[in-house]
Parts: sequence; structure tokens; C-alpha cells
Amino acid sequence: MKPDPADSNSGSPGPPDRQTLQLLDRNLRTEALIVETEFDPDTYEPRLLHALVDAGQYPETVVAARVDIRWFTTGDFSFHYVETHQDDSQWECRWDCHPNPDNARLHFHQPPTAVEATDLSLSSRHPLDVYSTVLDAIEGRIQSLWED
Repeated sequence: MKPDPADSNSGSPGPPDRQTLQLLDRNLRTEALIVETEFDPDTYEPRLLHALVDAGQYPETVVAARVDIRWFTTGDFSFHYVETHQDDSQWECRWDCHPNPDNARLHFHQPPTAVEATDLSLSSRHPLDVYSTVLDAIEGRIQSLWED
């Protein structure tokens, strides 16, 4: 019996899934929280999608925030959230699904440095469901910053 690649911790995440990146871009452009999106290297051959979060949503101590998104034809992905603060420090975390020898294929890199990872459970790995999970977490993060 052939192993399910979604459960494997070996191998490559595969080539970028351009259609999924474009789907995520279209949805991000409708979000009030997102002020700009940009493909890297370009719209025709996207490998990475940058989404700039509206810094006006944060307290003054946060000067910039973004989400860097990778999605692969294998269904693997990475959503890397990074805040930059006035003192040039960064607060970051990452939702990942890719081969990883130390954790499950689906894992979360804990803030504030995104170094330590823990296994992650999501009810769905559909791109729009993962996107929704990440945006909900960002909104929660913004709310917690205002409460501090």
C-alpha cells in the first residue's frame, strides 16, 4: 500500500501551486485587515504571496506587520506572520504543513520567535480554511496587543 503524502515527514513540499496562491490573493484583497498584496517574484510565476497588514490596526509600538504565504501542489503550505516593532524587534509565528523530521507534517512555530514548533491540528486543510484560521489568529493577536 502506498503511503499518504499528507502523513509523511519525508520528501519535498513540491512546486508552488499558482492557482491556490492566486485564490488566496483574491480573498486577501477583500479583507479590511490587509492593505496590499504582492507576488514574489511576479504575478505570472508566483512562488510567494506577501500580504501587508494594516499597521493602523495596531498600537503605536507595532510599525509593520505582514503574512508571507507559500502553497505547494502537494497541499503543503506555510503562513509566516511577522510584526515589526518600534525598537526593530520582531514577533513572529508560522503555520506549516511540510516535511519535518522533528514534528508532524502539520505544525505551528510558536511566537515570539517562531523557532519552537508544536504539532498542529486543523479541522480542514483547504486553503480558504487555513487562511481563515490564520486571519482569526492575527485579529486575536491585535486585540491582545490593545489589551496589554
